[in-house]
Amino acid sequence: MGGGEVVRTKTLTTPHDLSQCLFDGLRKASEAVYGREDLEALLLSTAAIRYSTTQGTNALVERKGPRLGLVVGGTLSVEQVRAADGAAALFDSVLGDRAVALPTGLQDDALDDEAVRQVGELAAAGANRLVVAIGGPRRAVLEQQIKRKLLRTFPPHLLGALPILYAHEVADDADDARRTWTALLNAFLHPAMERFLYSAEQKLREARAQSPLLVFRNDGLAGRVAKTIALKTYSSGPRGGMEGTRVLAAHYGFGHLLSMDIGGTTTDIGLVDADGVRADRRGRVEGVATAFPLCDVVSAGVGGSSILRADGEAIRVGPDSVGSAPGPACFGLGGTLATITDAFLLSGLLDPDSFFGGKLRLDQERARQAVHTHIADPLRMGGQEAIAAMEAAWVAKVADSLKAYAEIRPDTTLAAFGGAGALVACRVAEAIGVRQVLIPGLAAVFSAYGIGFSDVGHTVSAPLAQASDAALQEAATVLRAQAERAMFGEDAAIDDCALRYTLEAVTADGEVQAHALPDGAARTLPRGLPVGAALSLSLTAVKPMDRPAMTGRFGGTSQPAVPGGSRRVAVGGRESELPLYRVEDQPKGVAVRAAGPAVLEEAFFTGRIDAGWTFEINASGDILLSRGTESVQ
Repeated sequence: MGGGEVVRTKTLTTPHDLSQCLFDGLRKASEAVYGREDLEALLLSTAAIRYSTTQGTNALVERKGPRLGLVVGGTLSVEQVRAADGAAALFDSVLGDRAVALPTGLQDDALDDEAVRQVGELAAAGANRLVVAIGGPRRAVLEQQIKRKLLRTFPPHLLGALPILYAHEVADDADDARRTWTALLNAFLHPAMERFLYSAEQKLREARAQSPLLVFRNDGLAGRVAKTIALKTYSSGPRGGMEGTRVLAAHYGFGHLLSMDIGGTTTDIGLVDADGVRADRRGRVEGVATAFPLCDVVSAGVGGSSILRADGEAIRVGPDSVGSAPGPACFGLGGTLATITDAFLLSGLLDPDSFFGGKLRLDQERARQAVHTHIADPLRMGGQEAIAAMEAAWVAKVADSLKAYAEIRPDTTLAAFGGAGALVACRVAEAIGVRQVLIPGLAAVFSAYGIGFSDVGHTVSAPLAQASDAALQEAATVLRAQAERAMFGEDAAIDDCALRYTLEAVTADGEVQAHALPDGAARTLPRGLPVGAALSLSLTAVKPMDRPAMTGRFGGTSQPAVPGGSRRVAVGGRESELPLYRVEDQPKGVAVRAAGPAVLEEAFFTGRIDAGWTFEINASGDILLSRGTESVQ
């Protein structure tokens, strides 16, 4: 992005080495910018590289991480950690029996010596990364005491020294179990993220990158690798899509924008309304609450590479997936199982020669064999009947996931993006009762595009010692100093940053009240705070970054879209010749529209516009599908 121009490219994920697909994408981007591959020129001229990865998320999903050990003490027990809401299964898989408790009543040297003994036992049991979590109001003091003893006993410069994380240093949360889980999850995610991100950053330096690698986080901000907490990168890819959705909702005036980001394995669902991107103050990871706010994005197990198979007299969709390697059978990379991509190829919706920008030719015969073997033959269906049934089952799972996530209102608009988001967006919209669908012009790379709207920033927080103006002012002073250090590490002076103070009150029954404090006004407690509530103050410091300009609108003057031929497509088992509209062939800088049924195609996505729907492509390249009536803005 730069100079008002956005250049996009796309590459397949290389799960064996994520840095390969990162550099493949950069090389393709340089070719798009310069007309030839020139990675060095691109990196020398780039002011900022923002990056998001699912490396840590995938490690947790697959349970491929360190063998954690846990030492608890004070008022916190191992049983309390395991009994946290939704935590039992995760506890058993990442900790198992590698969790011990310090006996109550120990103090000073006796406490330290017992901690040393138990750390040794955990190491002998196979733990290679530890978390120490002490419960109660003296948690920080006692954890620091134990830390000093363990550093003397197990110096970190020795080979084989265990990395040890202290819970209060990760999050200063008064809820002992939640604070402990925050530290445990961070400890699990940290190694994979650290290895990959530092390796990628070093490779970028060697390739002559002039700017540091900025890691996009789940809070919608970005920061350098060295300033990033691993847990905050959890599900950051989908958060990028939500950042773009937030910007489009504000620009076009959509008050209730429900998004579906359909990739190969999952459909990531989120919502933007009057309050912004829907978030959970106590963000959950695999159902376990943490101390950090996280974007409330739900991943449903249905995507373009989800496996479809006969299950009795029905068709089961996912949640298992063939991913991009080996991928759908039609990719010709060794996959033999049926997916919706195979079905849409056989229906005629996907062109085997133009798929993925013409870089990946699809094999119709392999797709046909997979569909017959796994769907048509077991269910005693003909080929077209099986394809229609596959589409119906796939659409139903996507639609059910959307309806389970959010209330569908009269003003709800569906945003469809990701490589498979546009495919049958009209049918998904009809299934949930929505009459408008927004397809971003950069739908296939929209999460990456959304990251381009992120600023550099950090959030710090601290509990108030008591409910008084003096305690608030003391916390604000401490937090400003912390934020100043954090932003100094991002080459930003605190006076050049936007500062947002938020006071949070948590009642005894868990109700959370958040109060935004005006700039510079973190000096007086707001009125009406619940009596006896636990108070904490957070400060977010943000360094604004350059971002793409938004110009296009919908509903104005337009001209007929220019067809580029036709495509024979089977819909509901019946074939017909549909006009084909290629996005790249439409006149630039003006709005165009046409009515369905039709096929709308871009280099990296294809959409079927069903009968009763119209589409409008505005001057910015964004697309609005409307059912029954003209779009109203």
